[in-house]
Parts: sequence; C-alpha cells; structure tokens
Amino acid sequence: MRHTVLIAVGGLSLGTAAYIWTATNHWYTSVPGVSLTGPLNFHFARDVALAYLASGAALIWAGVKHDRSAGVCGASWLVLHAVFHIWIWIHRGSPMDVVALTNLTGIQVPAFLAMWATISAPTERATA
Repeated sequence: MRHTVLIAVGGLSLGTAAYIWTATNHWYTSVPGVSLTGPLNFHFARDVALAYLASGAALIWAGVKHDRSAGVCGASWLVLHAVFHIWIWIHRGSPMDVVALTNLTGIQVPAFLAMWATISAPTERATA
C-alpha cells in the first residue's frame, strides 16, 4: 500500500505540475486561495510547477523502485510547502473556508501521506 500511495501522490504532483505549467492563468484564477497571494507571476508559478514535477518524479521512482531516499527527496518539498500553507492559514485567522479545505485536501494530506509512506516503509538490507 505504501508504494501505491507514493505513486498516487507522485501522479497528483505531476498532474499539478502540468496544470500550473500549461494553464497558469486558469490555475491562478480557479484554485481557491492562489489569487490571495498577490498578482500573477508566471515565472514564480512555473517555478512551483517545476518543484511539483521534481517531487512527483521522485515519488513515482520511490514507489516503483522501493527507493526510500527518492521518497524523502520527493516528499520533502511537498511537506515544507504544506507546513508553509499551515502557517499562512494560521496567520489568516484559521478560518474554516474553501481555501482551508483546498489546502488540506490538495496540499497537506498528500504531502503528509507521501512522507508517511516513505518513512514507515521497512528498511531493505543490501545483500553482498
């Protein structure tokens, strides 16, 4: 199941990367909370897309190859991003709104699931 979680979150990350890269304006105007961060900056948005691309590729690799190091690398940015969004939510007054729900379901849960799937997997011993 852990490997399935890694592949699923990796796929979600790749899909997010593709969405942000190919439909930047739509992403900015449609995803709750994104436009609250300030004016659309295509360069920054595409940097975020590339971070999702790298994370997604590493998570899929981790799930397929059972590679814990790749899982940690892939999940790390997602977790840091999730924690940052929790910080933003607290500074917004911790409202229970559509932005919080979007962050929870689209950012926090996938990030923490990916890290859980990575660090809870049994360690495989190399054979000589």
